[in-house]
Amino acid sequence: MCSQSFSSLLAATLLSSTAVFLFAAAGDALQVGDKAPAFVANDQDGNLWKLDDHLDKGYVVVYFYPAAMTGGCTKQACSYRDQKSGFDDLHVEIVGISGDPVRNLKFFQEAQQLNFTLLSDVSGEIAAKYGVPIGEGGVVVRTINGEEQKLARTITTARWTFVIDPTGKIVYKDAEVNAAEDSQKVIDFVRKHGSGKK
Repeated sequence: MCSQSFSSLLAATLLSSTAVFLFAAAGDALQVGDKAPAFVANDQDGNLWKLDDHLDKGYVVVYFYPAAMTGGCTKQACSYRDQKSGFDDLHVEIVGISGDPVRNLKFFQEAQQLNFTLLSDVSGEIAAKYGVPIGEGGVVVRTINGEEQKLARTITTARWTFVIDPTGKIVYKDAEVNAAEDSQKVIDFVRKHGSGKK
């Protein structure tokens, strides 16, 4: 991304930050038993992904994480990657969401060989719908394919995890996620709660 485009994007984000934080506050009451807010976002390949298209196939894990290509977020993502077959057996789809643009998500997917969907929430709108706290963006510098890359994000979200059942209801919420243990806690919950099928 050129510096001029990034500057424009950052300025737009700062101008809209008040609305984003107010929207986040409005979603604070979202709890287990509530209907999961619908959303649409671009995945790591730039394709549109709609929650409503995936609900009748089984459970959906929606986990929010602060930033691609950072320590805790990499541990969390790799844990989901390594347990993917177990989730598949339970008919559970995994979706990770952050404030990173698609470009960062693609780097993250390729660097860690992630085998599930990553979604871009650069405006913080999805996080706000789910009541996930939103903070300032940031930049991490990583060497990718031998070249130094600046991976900028417009917002940073807290690390929260939700499980949505096939009817669209939130059946699990963790607002104090341990990055390394998250996937195991979620798979244990789904095994107890049901088979993951309708």
